[in-house]
Amino acid sequence: MPRAGLSPAAVVDAALAVVDEHGVDALTLAAVAQRTGVATPSLYKHVAGLGELRTLLGARVLDDMTDHFTKAVLGRGGDAAVVALMHAYRDYVRRYPSRYAAMPLDPLHDPALAAPGGRLLDVVLAALRAYGLSGADAVHATRCLRAVAHGFSSLEAGGGFGLPEDLDETYDRLVATTISTLGPE
Repeated sequence: MPRAGLSPAAVVDAALAVVDEHGVDALTLAAVAQRTGVATPSLYKHVAGLGELRTLLGARVLDDMTDHFTKAVLGRGGDAAVVALMHAYRDYVRRYPSRYAAMPLDPLHDPALAAPGGRLLDVVLAALRAYGLSGADAVHATRCLRAVAHGFSSLEAGGGFGLPEDLDETYDRLVATTISTLGPE
């Protein structure tokens, strides 16, 4: 019998806690079992193994990011939406650097992650709607936004900016430069 209160969602909650506290490399079934108070084999009643747990964790991170980004851009359009999106992205990585590191790089090509990845993509495309971009142009713009936000945020999370100038100002400049490439609203 599965332990009362333990479910796949509770196992993912425990996995998130392990990742948040100890980093993505610390995620093992043994660490999750210890956190949930069960023997490692008991987790197999809820997840098929570490691979499935990583997939479920990735889906949860994508859903969390989607919620965070949606709240940021809701009611905004054009430059204001993109600025809010870019700051929400950085904010998420600053708050949850290890969780972010657990996010799959290409969720759209994983059948188990395509739906949550698609929902996140939809938020980005909605933020870009005012620029009249479609098809390949929308894809290129989305990739540019992600590369800028991911690159800056990952460098920041890893301590890659050692000079004393204000990081917020640097990021604001980078976001403004990126927005200038999107075309007229």
